[in-house]
Amino acid sequence: MSERYQGILPLWKEKGKTSFDCVKEMQRLFELKKIGHTGTLDPDVEGVLPICIGKATKLVEYLTAEGKEYEGEATLGYSTTTEDASGEVVERKRIEKTLLDDEIDGTLLRLVGTISQTPPMYSAVKVKGKRLYEYARQGIEIDRPSRQVQIYELVRTSPVKQEDGLLSFRFRVKCSKGTYIRTLAVTMGEMLGYPSHMSSLRRTASGSFIKADCYTEHQLMALKEKGMLHEALYPIEYALKNWPRMTIDKNMEEKVINGAVLPLPKMMDESRFTLYNQQGECLAIYQKHPNKEGMMKPEKMLKV
Repeated sequence: MSERYQGILPLWKEKGKTSFDCVKEMQRLFELKKIGHTGTLDPDVEGVLPICIGKATKLVEYLTAEGKEYEGEATLGYSTTTEDASGEVVERKRIEKTLLDDEIDGTLLRLVGTISQTPPMYSAVKVKGKRLYEYARQGIEIDRPSRQVQIYELVRTSPVKQEDGLLSFRFRVKCSKGTYIRTLAVTMGEMLGYPSHMSSLRRTASGSFIKADCYTEHQLMALKEKGMLHEALYPIEYALKNWPRMTIDKNMEEKVINGAVLPLPKMMDESRFTLYNQQGECLAIYQKHPNKEGMMKPEKMLKV
């Protein structure tokens, strides 16, 4: 039964569940152990979580590395231990003056580009063999390594709401993997002169997958009852649709399937790309050979 299930499931993760919870639930639903997710979402966050099933687990590292899109809300006036609404209040500062739209929008614009972030203590980053949240639960704060992330777009998507000494607004952000949106909301507040936190968040896109592609757990259970669970799976070709690609002939197909090192076509300038056969199947991910000029080598075989 399980051999029928090969592909990528765009799951809509519900609030209150960890990404690992979702993997375990999908293992039970598909009756298959070979399942992995493509980017951790905090329990309080809902949104797009692509799940790789069967042979598609070969793509986990690539899909995890792709860009993400989020819709969130930042609230200025107080900060929390977790940088989101679930934590204990750390600092308060009432907002008495009116912050103009242009001032807020200008602040968001200044955050577009390459920025440095320090992972929050309540995060899954490992330091000295332990997750940061494990230290945080013990009341221990340790030095965390900063990381460079890319903010491709950051815009306000709602009117500014200001009352009772607090100010909030919704925003949309397109960013690289590893971006902490909680920390981004804190940085917005710091630049405007106030403690802040992320008061809500949802992930609306992950790589090639958007909210409209997703299935909820309830929808998946209904499909299984009808014997149609396979209809929720997308082929690996869909997940790789935006990658540089090259279609090869039958002779080269046999060599690629055998993992051969081959001459690099002059038209291919990318360092990593996909190879398709004449039937539109993605056979492998290849890369420019690091040591042999003008040659290419397999990085990941997908049809073996």
